[in-house]
Amino acid sequence: MKKTDIKSLTLQELTEAFLQDGQPRYRAAQVYRWLHRGATEFSQMSDLSKELREQLSQKYEIAWAEIEVKRVSKDGTIKYLFRFSDGEYVESVLMKYHHGYSICISTQVGCKMGCTFCATGQSGFRRNLTASEILSQVQAASLDEDVRISNIVLMGMGEPLDNYENVLRFLELVSSPEGMNIGMRHISLSTCGLVDKIYDLADRRLQLTLSVSLHAPNDKIRTSTMPVNRKWNVEDLLRACKYYTDTTGRRISFEYAMIHGVNDSDKCAEELAGRLRGILAHVNLIPVNDVTGTGYQKSGIDRQRKFVSILDSKGITATVRRTLGSDIEASCGQLRGQRKGGNGSYES
Repeated sequence: MKKTDIKSLTLQELTEAFLQDGQPRYRAAQVYRWLHRGATEFSQMSDLSKELREQLSQKYEIAWAEIEVKRVSKDGTIKYLFRFSDGEYVESVLMKYHHGYSICISTQVGCKMGCTFCATGQSGFRRNLTASEILSQVQAASLDEDVRISNIVLMGMGEPLDNYENVLRFLELVSSPEGMNIGMRHISLSTCGLVDKIYDLADRRLQLTLSVSLHAPNDKIRTSTMPVNRKWNVEDLLRACKYYTDTTGRRISFEYAMIHGVNDSDKCAEELAGRLRGILAHVNLIPVNDVTGTGYQKSGIDRQRKFVSILDSKGITATVRRTLGSDIEASCGQLRGQRKGGNGSYES
């Protein structure tokens, strides 16, 4: 009989399950606390009887992210390659800022979206992560470094809105006061533009920060680099973004990878500013990563500055993202790609 993924259960669901098994309500709260402190075995739950721990181990499994590889950058950024129980790998990046620790986590093994500048997109799609596997990345990094993580970015491997139900459940779990208690305003979710899910997310009014990977001011450029644009074009996407900001009152961060000779011209900056007029927005310019096989080069410093100045002159706030962990290839998908063998296995 397949065991139940206990860490993906909310406190209410766990309580109901315990009550059905004749266990008191407080036992569920005890187990929930252990799970959200990072317990990986029921044997670690020292305030439960041995008999109960054995019963739980027969019925439930505890998902965990094992550290397969850990790389530490000169700037303190840490990149993890995590392995799950079925042998699949994902990457996460832990970053230290003046305000505390942030972690960029994955929501899928691989990705279906196929963006041409993305290392993860080159590796194809394997499967969705469960809510507990998403949560386990945060827990594993926090325990490994013995730090409290205060901010979460869902911008690692995968498209979060393509794993929508598991991501929503993760958000409920990680923000639970009885769990890690990381508030929604400290969580950012990045999407390449699944328009139907953006509307649904807006209606939920979760107060998280939505980051939209735009990367182009028009359909011609965006379709050539992001296949998702064939289903939902720039106009469709920005209409959904306007609905999101109007409904939630939350500003959207538009991610824009600066690619030399592709989307970084003055004309592109002017067109982008026109497109974003009337939307509560900030543009986050990202020098494109040097990913093997893409042929793309990042825009030069002068070009980045000129792009920012044009947007600013048109009333659109923009900044260039500070690059962290470049010496450890901190952008997600690169390390996993190196570990993957030609037959689909992973090399040690």
